[in-house]
This record gives sequence, structure tokens and C-alpha cells, in this order.
Amino acid sequence: MDEVSPTPEAPGLDVTVLPPSEQYRVLARKYRPSDFSGLIGQDALVRTLRNAFASGRIAHAFMLTGVRGVGKTTTARIVARALNCIGPDGTSTQPTIQPCGQCEPCRAIAESRHVDVQEMDAASRTGIDDIREIIEGVRYAPASARYKVYIIDEVHMLSKQAFNGLLKTLEEPPPHVKFIFATTEIRKVPVTVLSRCQRFDLRRIEPEVLIAHLRSIADKEKVTIASDALALIARAAEGSVRDALSLLDQAIAHGEGQPIEAQSVRAMLGLADRGRILDLFEAVMGGRIEAALGELADLHERGADPLQVMQDLMELTHFLTRLKVAPAAEGLFDGGSGEARRAAQMAAGLTVPTLTRTWQLLLKGLLEVRDASRPLAACEMALIRLAYAADLPPTERLVREVMERAPARPAQPSEAAPSVPSGPGGSARLRSDARGPAAAPQMAPRAQSDAGPNLQTLEDLAALAMARGAPVLKVHIENDMHLVALEPGRLEFRPGPRAPRSLAGDLAQKLRDWTGQRWVVTVAREGGAPSLADARKAKAAARLERVLAEPMVRAVLDRFPGAEVVRVIDRETLPAADSETGEEDG
Repeated sequence: MDEVSPTPEAPGLDVTVLPPSEQYRVLARKYRPSDFSGLIGQDALVRTLRNAFASGRIAHAFMLTGVRGVGKTTTARIVARALNCIGPDGTSTQPTIQPCGQCEPCRAIAESRHVDVQEMDAASRTGIDDIREIIEGVRYAPASARYKVYIIDEVHMLSKQAFNGLLKTLEEPPPHVKFIFATTEIRKVPVTVLSRCQRFDLRRIEPEVLIAHLRSIADKEKVTIASDALALIARAAEGSVRDALSLLDQAIAHGEGQPIEAQSVRAMLGLADRGRILDLFEAVMGGRIEAALGELADLHERGADPLQVMQDLMELTHFLTRLKVAPAAEGLFDGGSGEARRAAQMAAGLTVPTLTRTWQLLLKGLLEVRDASRPLAACEMALIRLAYAADLPPTERLVREVMERAPARPAQPSEAAPSVPSGPGGSARLRSDARGPAAAPQMAPRAQSDAGPNLQTLEDLAALAMARGAPVLKVHIENDMHLVALEPGRLEFRPGPRAPRSLAGDLAQKLRDWTGQRWVVTVAREGGAPSLADARKAKAAARLERVLAEPMVRAVLDRFPGAEVVRVIDRETLPAADSETGEEDG
């Protein structure tokens, strides 16, 4: 170690310069795997490649895809070394799944200086000119290696012209050339390229595997770190080894040589204590808004980010819902911890509809907190909204109770359904029960079986469609049909410009189902009465004209220039209270 005395530019500063061999390297680079035995969590990929190398069935192009930090580029470099390793004694002539790491090709590839193994970042070299260099280079044999290997990282960033230029070479490359592509956006890679590659999907690393990997590295670095602190790091890494090692590096620096505890990792990551999240969730679901806001303020003062608090609440809601449907579910808390037992008790007191509604409200609140200029205020509003909605009964129960308590309302003449003969000298009316228009109409059983509904007008047909639970068909009958003829078993109409082409067929099928007899529904090209909607509009317009002709109305309009009559209401249709006081709307 060479020490340099204080310099004039920095008086009083002792500068220590480490030799290149002793300079610090981040953990993600220091512990990068050099062979497949160190590649964790990718057993399927390793098994496939091991069998391919053993049988000599090595593809000419590989596509490695997965989230950041799961080992795509590392795998590409290991494959390049496996293809070109010549063994410690330099006598190996075949690719091997276990590169020695000692021969010149292995060391040169590891140091990114091998002339026949070229790495290209497609994010910075996206054009056809860059690909043209590769196309020109594949024609020449390797300078010193067994294979020329082209590693293209973030290949989805290539332009369309670059992809097209690569297709022919990728389909039929020379035998001495191998392509290895890596991408985090596999959907952006053209299918024509994917079909020419052997694809490997690198999985996120399981938390247990990642924690064990972090523990082994901490032991090698002689760092004391608590198991729950490692669990927090693995959770924050979301299955990425590189992210986990970067966070472990940061935690070691944050600890200043002291044992690393979970509390210091939470402070470093800005996470809220899960026990505190349980307290917050319990206060919100119990409707104790003041306590919930106080808990949130305390978490915020301790460094918890409001967005992270919302994410933790969503994760807790998801975990509680899983406990409801699968009591053995694990993942958020250790199975034997007090927090896990408390969560199980909390789940027992909540229903699945309540939890699903909580999830929806939290998801809406998460988006608001993410986009708000004041995240803490948005988080507070989301918790207040959730607290008020937490004790509401399910929507279906509310509807059922309202319908059960609603008094029976006598049918109005305008709401009457088409009459159905019920025998000599009498008739029965189709009507909807309290369950709404989707319920089956109540009618005399003998009348329905004998003759079926008596359809004489389009109004009868529209009322029948509504009573039978076909509101869309009712709208088409009222707006898009101009009646030409209607008699038992036969209907002819001219369709309006917006009528669906299947209207006649749908009507014929529905009428057959509703009446129990065959109907012939035909379409006319011209003629027909105005549609029900047009007739209503014409009636309303004529009524308005009659009102405007009244001397008193004319006098009012003349007295107030610019005034207009927007609606006409009959006194007979007003509620009793309004008619007695003379208060009219319109």
C-alpha cells in the first residue's frame, strides 16, 4: 500500500492510494459467478445447457430474458467462456459446461478483452450501421478462439431496420459464430427474431434462495447481519440478485462496522415497521381515524415514505385475503412470529368482500399518492376514505335490504305491460315484480299457456321486452323500428339507420321464446309508421307549441326577453305536496 503525503492542493489531507489489485469492488461485481455452479435460482437454464453441451446440440443463437439483475449478462459471459475454454493445460478441443477460468480465453473473456467475444449495448448502438459491422465480421474465422461470440445486451432497443438486417445472418450463421441476446422487454423483440433463437426465461430469485446467498456473502465479508435484516433486503430487491447485493453493500456502509439490525435497514430503505403497519391497518379498519392519522404521522417522521406505506398496506391486504382463502398461506410474516399470529386473528375478523373493497380503495389511493404533489396529504385522504368505507355492508346486502323495505308501488298506466287474455271477458297485465325488470313477468298461467301475450302495437312489444329482461332490445324497438304490420305470428318493419343487422333475427327468436309460437319477422325497405321515440318527440313538440300559444305564456316570454320554456309538466303528474302548495318544476 502506497501512502502519499499531503499535497499543496489539499493541505492536511492524507491520501491513501490502493494498488489496482486491492481497490474496492462492489459486491455485485466481486461475487459475479464465473461458471454455472455459482448461478443461483436458474436450475432449468443450467440443466438445459448442461445437456446441450454434453450432447453437442448447442444452438447458434440464445435469447435470455428476465427482469433486471437476475443474471442475463452473466449467463451470456459464462456461455462464451464455456464455448471457448481450452482447459488449464490448453489441450481441450471441445466446449465444456465447466470452464476452467484459468486458460487465456477464460481470463480474457472475464476481463472483456477477448477479440473474438464482442459485447454490444443495443441501447447506445441501435442503428443498421452497427449491425452491418457484425454482418461483415461473421464472414471471417475467429482470430484465436474456437467460436466468435456476439453478446448484444438490451437487444429490444435495436431499430426495425437493424432487426431486419440481422435476420438472414441470424437464421444461417457460419458454424464458427454464436449469438447471445439479452433483454428485459421480450415483447418488443420481433417474432421473426425470437423464432431463430433458443429462448431462456430467467426467473426472479426466490426469497429463501436470495437470503441464503446474501448470508454466504456476508459471512465471506465478515459482516454480522440479522436474519430479519436480510429478509428486508431480499424483499426490497424483488428477486434481483444485483439489487440485493447493492442494498447489502449499502447496509454494510450504513452500519459503519457495527452489526446490522433490521431497524437500521428499515431506516436505510425508508420502510415502515410491519408491526406498525398492522397497527395502522387495524386503526383504519376499526374506523379510528384520529389514531390512524397519528400512526401515519409518526411513521412519516421516522422516515417512512407515504407511497411505501400504501404499498405495505396493499401487501398486508393481499396477505390477509390469502389467509382467508388459504389458511396456510405464508410470505409476509414468519409463520411462528407474533405478527403472523396477529395477522391471522385480524383475517378471521374480516370478510373477503371487505378485503377486496379495501384492496380497490388502496389501489386508487396508491395512484393518487404516486401522482400527488403532497404525497402525505394524499395518503391521509386515502386512509380517511378507507376508514369511512371499512364498516359499510356489502353492496348486494344494501340493495337487498332496500328492496325488502321499499313499499309496494301501484303500477302507473304508462308502466302497464301488454294485456294477456285470461279467459272470456277478462285480461291479465304483464308486470315486473320487486326484483326489477330482469325478473320473469307474473301472469295467469292458463292464459300464457293458451294464447300467449296479445301484441298489437310496438308499445306492447317494447313492454314485453322490458318485462322479459331484454332492455337493449327494448331500446332498439323504440328507436330503430318503423312498424309496417303487426299481427299474431307476423311482424314487418322498416329498420332505422342505426338498427343492427341482426334485429329481425333477434326479434324472431325472442318472440318465439316468449310467446311459444313461431313468428315471421320481415324487413321492409320503405314505409312504416314513425318510431316510438320519434312519436314521443313529435308529441312533446306539439305539446310545447300549444303551451307557447297560450296568452299568459306569451306575455311572460315577452316580459322576460331571452327566456324559454324548457319543460312542460302536467299538474296531474305532480306529487300531492307540490300540487297543494302550487310549487311546480319547470
